[in-house]
Amino acid sequence: MSGADSHNLSSVDRLTVGTVGPPGRRTFLLQGRQGTLVVTLKMEKAQVAALSAYLAKVLEDLPSPDHLPEDLDLEDADEPSWAVGTLGVTYDELTDRVLLVAEEAVTEEEEEEAAVARFGATREQIAALVIRGAELVQAGRPPCPLCGYPLDPAGHACPRSNGHRPPAL
Repeated sequence: MSGADSHNLSSVDRLTVGTVGPPGRRTFLLQGRQGTLVVTLKMEKAQVAALSAYLAKVLEDLPSPDHLPEDLDLEDADEPSWAVGTLGVTYDELTDRVLLVAEEAVTEEEEEEAAVARFGATREQIAALVIRGAELVQAGRPPCPLCGYPLDPAGHACPRSNGHRPPAL
């Protein structure tokens, strides 16, 4: 990708996270809409977890949000524009908006400039995103009580019972 795939949604109508695919193969997505422009970005599960936790801490220092948006399903699960590499968050007191900045993941070999997406969201939208992100992360495959690895619907090769891999700590 390139900087040409950058987006600036300074006042989103909608901001959410969601998944596509079955547990164990889920793809996590960050999606924002402003007017008719819908931007969908691929994220890792750990990024969604970290973003939700960090935004929850940011909200602790701000006035309590009012009514939270309820419809947080993905609008369209088309192919994401690009994968998120880094995330940044800032709060603008003048507009009372939280600005979420996502930068494209690029490899050292790529000489193109990384794309950037900026999402300006209300405290209410951010609070709903925090809840939704935490729910999605928790909705993953349950851990094996013996080894801690995720239990797959098709079965589980537990290292404690057959030694295929070291236990998760």
